[in-house]
Amino acid sequence: MRTLLCAALLALLVLTPAASARPSQYTLFEAPTELLSDDAALRARTLEEIRALGVRDLRVILYWQAVAPAPESPDVPGFDERDPAAYRCGPYARLVDEARARGFRILMTVSGPVPRWATRHGKDHRTRPSSTRFGRFMTAVGRRFRDDVATWSVWNEPNHPRFLLPQYTDDGPASGWIYRRLFQAAERGLRESGNGDDRVLMGETAPRGTGKVVAPITFLRQATCLSRRWRKRPACHRLPADGYAHHPYTTKAGPSFVPPSRNDVTIGALSRLNRALHRAGRAGALKRGLGIYLTEFGIQSRPDPILGVSYTAQAEYRSISERIAYRNPRVRAFSQYLMRDDAPRPGPKSARYGGFESGLRGHEGKAKRSYEGFRLPLVARRGRTRVTLWGLVRPATGRTRVTIEVRDRSSDRWRRLKSDRTTARGAWSTTTALREGRRYRVRWQGHTGPPTRVSR
Repeated sequence: MRTLLCAALLALLVLTPAASARPSQYTLFEAPTELLSDDAALRARTLEEIRALGVRDLRVILYWQAVAPAPESPDVPGFDERDPAAYRCGPYARLVDEARARGFRILMTVSGPVPRWATRHGKDHRTRPSSTRFGRFMTAVGRRFRDDVATWSVWNEPNHPRFLLPQYTDDGPASGWIYRRLFQAAERGLRESGNGDDRVLMGETAPRGTGKVVAPITFLRQATCLSRRWRKRPACHRLPADGYAHHPYTTKAGPSFVPPSRNDVTIGALSRLNRALHRAGRAGALKRGLGIYLTEFGIQSRPDPILGVSYTAQAEYRSISERIAYRNPRVRAFSQYLMRDDAPRPGPKSARYGGFESGLRGHEGKAKRSYEGFRLPLVARRGRTRVTLWGLVRPATGRTRVTIEVRDRSSDRWRRLKSDRTTARGAWSTTTALREGRRYRVRWQGHTGPPTRVSR
């Protein structure tokens, strides 16, 4: 009984009602294929499209290997590693300039893979990158984007072997220790470049552990020098992170899925990350009250035969996931990964869709139901006798009104149910009587959201 009571109290601490959601929570968007394209018209069109959807923040991943001189050489080329002019940052600088001209803010994630000469033995692009050289690189990047970037994040999915090695050694998980040194070097490099007052995020962790991927909570503990009992090693100083970034992807089961391992964090198990950060703050390993930045997220849709869900389910799952983030008082940012799906690869269907089908449009450009669902997220949650409706008008810049429509099972026509007034940031919530088989949608200023079913 005592264990159950403690668990209930903890749940109240880490997940408070919607009234406690932070009014400053914002939306990030990431569309690398379009925004880093050499097609100027495509870049401009995509930036305007993202802005019309109500987004003002972009995430850009800058890969060290992509901009470094002689990235395939195991020998360090002769150049000043702190000089921004020594790196080929053209496409990134172009994107930042074009985005800033339209009023966007930039979160820049600086990440591996790295040039071979920056690794311990020069044999690949991921194994034990030099923290010293990474610090110099961060100084160069900080100097290049000092006037345009105020939020930085260190390394994309450092708990995944695609971006950092080794993940494990004979002694167990290892990537957290490696990452700790990289983060410290990056923070020093940004201070040296004059960016000491900028926000710096740590983590950017992948959601689930395997025999090759270190689980995010395990990774967090190791990077912050915490034991299994959440006790900090005395010789370890507190990491100077201003937030924790995470990618809470879920499975085909949807946002309600909770992984069996307590060290995994999908959107349905976000409270685990709340609890971990609370413990890390209490142990003095991180700042107390550190915010969560969900910097990469999306729901895979068809035609992915393994992870993809229907277009209707994609829109519903994405909205439910956003409601989870909105109700979590630690979450500072929620994101959408991809405007368009990745292009299919040659070969059999089982291998053709090995990228991401999480876009608001298909790879050919046709809008999915998630497109309007992103503009007007809607969740209908079932109670015993009533349905709670929650939604968000993303483009809203102040209080506005929405119209809620319903379609009953026996009808092929939509009719008006009621209207509701939003908060200043576009959120609204209401209830209605439960009717089996009923679907809901939202209308706002000429836009119509997708049909939404009742979920539990």
